[in-house]
Amino acid sequence: MTSPFPTLPAKLHSLVRAFLDTPDAVAETLTRYGSPAHLIFPQVYSENLATLRAELDSRLPRHRICYAHKVNQARAFVRTAEHAGIAIDVASPYEFARAVGAGFTPTRIEVTGPKGEAFLRDLVGCGATVNVDNLWELRRIIELAEESARVPVLLRVSGFDAGQVSRFGVPLAHLPQAFDLLSTQRSRITFLGFAFHLDSGDLGERVRAIDACLAAVERAYDWGLAPSVLDIGGGFRQVFTADAERFDAYVLALRESLLGRGEPMSWSSNTFGYHIAGGAVHGTPVFHKYANTVPASGMLADLLDAPLERHGGRTVANVVGENLLELWLEPGKALVDHAGVTVATVEFVKELADGTVLVNVDLSRDSVTPADQEVMVDPIVLPGAGGEPAPAGCPTASHAIAESGPVGVYFAGRLCLERDLITNHKVWLPERPRPGDLVVFPNTAAYHMDLSAASASMHPLTAKLAVSRHSSGFQVVGDTDYEPHVPADLPPRPVVPHSPRRPPRPVRPAEAP
Repeated sequence: MTSPFPTLPAKLHSLVRAFLDTPDAVAETLTRYGSPAHLIFPQVYSENLATLRAELDSRLPRHRICYAHKVNQARAFVRTAEHAGIAIDVASPYEFARAVGAGFTPTRIEVTGPKGEAFLRDLVGCGATVNVDNLWELRRIIELAEESARVPVLLRVSGFDAGQVSRFGVPLAHLPQAFDLLSTQRSRITFLGFAFHLDSGDLGERVRAIDACLAAVERAYDWGLAPSVLDIGGGFRQVFTADAERFDAYVLALRESLLGRGEPMSWSSNTFGYHIAGGAVHGTPVFHKYANTVPASGMLADLLDAPLERHGGRTVANVVGENLLELWLEPGKALVDHAGVTVATVEFVKELADGTVLVNVDLSRDSVTPADQEVMVDPIVLPGAGGEPAPAGCPTASHAIAESGPVGVYFAGRLCLERDLITNHKVWLPERPRPGDLVVFPNTAAYHMDLSAASASMHPLTAKLAVSRHSSGFQVVGDTDYEPHVPADLPPRPVVPHSPRRPPRPVRPAEAP
């Protein structure tokens, strides 16, 4: 039955839902390992990977998926990626070491992001592909490399839109300098091709970036170079909401509340990036990405099927495939979408002077929320096995539900900071939670768990636990103890190493009819 109050139901994977619905499964997990806990589901990761592979396999036989390690530090995800035969994208010496420790050989590792002197010294000669962020990096690699090192290099480029300046990549206008270096240092550098990464889900922006990279491939031939890889990065969005119409209804009610109409729905004076002017609400909220309803596989399919005007309307997949270019991508969020939740315990519930209800839990906002965003899905409250009993003379739990009914609350963290509000938007619940109840924060595997996790007040970082389903039921182990499970009739997919091939000269625009 639909709630009469604005709600933000979260989309849950069926495996995650089944674990949460298993009697006492969550409570027993916290009893054994402690609260709070990050629960990760590697089998959901494997399913996401299979879905992306299917889109690629149907259009481009030459492709390489590199799991973006930075999205989540869990070893279980890294082991799952290694076992599946894909590559990995790392952005620090620590991620590099984690990848090697999980079984990745350097030839299956791509190193992205800004890299300092010490890291470059470690990379030169190890065999990993270096995704070069700037001309200083390229020059320094050349200076550090032995005469016949042949360091495999991708050139990350940027500046596809004059109105958008990125801090990453080599501007298109600086490519001649890069080409000069690459063409004169062939014994030290093996130039694989071009890469880009956009912090945007806009299809048009991605198509323009691909077209610019194809044009760069054409230009590279003039320097005697033969790029064979086009790396389109990651940034494929997740789907958080289970009901787009209810999401829109909540946002509408929130906008009305900012104008003073109806019940307040935001903590203090938080406007979530909106601004009020002329009696109306304007702007784009900080939570706009949570409204997305297109899965990563759909975004990838739309991109591969997008027409390229400069190439006679042929699709991206057509042009890339016909020119024997190998498509690389670096999904992170797309692979861990719905593959993790965070569970905490209600410590107490309090009512403020203005009647606002706060539900305090035993973790901080930084453990489940990117610092600059507001996660617009409702947490799920489960009854705790060891919940605090009602005081003598109080109504029973069932009677209290009927008497109190739905209640709007804010979830608060455990830090002694006013800003430690896990939800700055009001969450409506069927009843007021009680100490000992369990709170599940959905879909937290992508960045939420690791990007800004706080250890203030000497609280330890939240533990990660890997949950897997077998024929006998669910098994929960520590993250470092997890090993991928493969049914007897489903062997792991073999590793397909990158083998550069010189494409035919063109990638020229199609002749006008």
